[in-house]
Amino acid sequence: MVSMLQAPSRPQTQDCEPPAAVRIAGRMLRPTPVFDTYWRFAAARQQVYLARLGEAPPPACQDPVLAQHRFTNCFRAADRVSQYLIGQVSYRGDQQWREVFFRTVLFKVFNKIQTWQLLEKHLGEVTWSGYDFRVLDGVLSKTFAAGDRLYSAAYITPPPALGEQRKHSNHLRLIALMMDQEAPERVQQAASMREAYEVLLAFPAIGPFLAYQYLIDLNYAAQMPFSEMDFVVPGPGARDGIRKCFGPAAGGLEAEVIRYMADTQQEHFGRLGLSFEGLRGRPLQLIDCQNLFCEVDKYARVVHPEVAGISGRSRIKQLYRADAAPLSAWFPPKWGVNA
Repeated sequence: MVSMLQAPSRPQTQDCEPPAAVRIAGRMLRPTPVFDTYWRFAAARQQVYLARLGEAPPPACQDPVLAQHRFTNCFRAADRVSQYLIGQVSYRGDQQWREVFFRTVLFKVFNKIQTWQLLEKHLGEVTWSGYDFRVLDGVLSKTFAAGDRLYSAAYITPPPALGEQRKHSNHLRLIALMMDQEAPERVQQAASMREAYEVLLAFPAIGPFLAYQYLIDLNYAAQMPFSEMDFVVPGPGARDGIRKCFGPAAGGLEAEVIRYMADTQQEHFGRLGLSFEGLRGRPLQLIDCQNLFCEVDKYARVVHPEVAGISGRSRIKQLYRADAAPLSAWFPPKWGVNA
């Protein structure tokens, strides 16, 4: 299937043919047609987002795949759950770092706005200084017993074996363990983003992908010093997208490929004549390029069905549902991109 994907364009100054090969970490990789689709998808998806914000005109000709299916935003921090975390969890309430860390990890273990709102409804302000396992566990257990979901399906932290019968109870024990073992201080004082990641990775049930995702969420806070260009951990979806863009030869170089995409983004947007101003001037970061590989993997299932990934999935499961509610955006003030 050939998509009608229309991205904002500008006059082309270079040949728009895809490169025959690119050198990444000393290895020559030959891009597939999905490589250029990656950049076109990013430009088109960002235009849709900016149009919803009222910061750009809507696309002149909407891509039917984008119109019918749900895709996350190009910038991870712009997605609904991340926006809620930044505005209603990280920067709301006591700004002592231990409290911010506690709120962030508690929110992200469930990754569900309704679960956080449930806790606030029953507890008022959710704080580590007022933490009582029995109270939190009681609220969650009652909700679980009523048949309501506590967790988002986006990604789920496996339950650690910490002596409780219920998954959510073990997760509460895990958070308390992190606090007791001074994870907030160790993460904040780490010499690098990788070192902070390794602090989180050492805790039960937190694997490489989740440790990185949690660190990105913690790093939105004012107290955290790291750049999103410091470090990246490719997730399963990103590995699928990288395979579709570069073939099997990219195996083992996924982190280097993501960095290449971030470092050369302006070159390739320019080569294809695409207008991409980023997030109010902020370019794609490593985490955003990682996420875009996940989304392009899904997009290519329909647009490039002949290009194989790793998982073998052939359908996009989630359909787009229009939301007429006004959209606003607020990002970590340290980024300097808020109006």
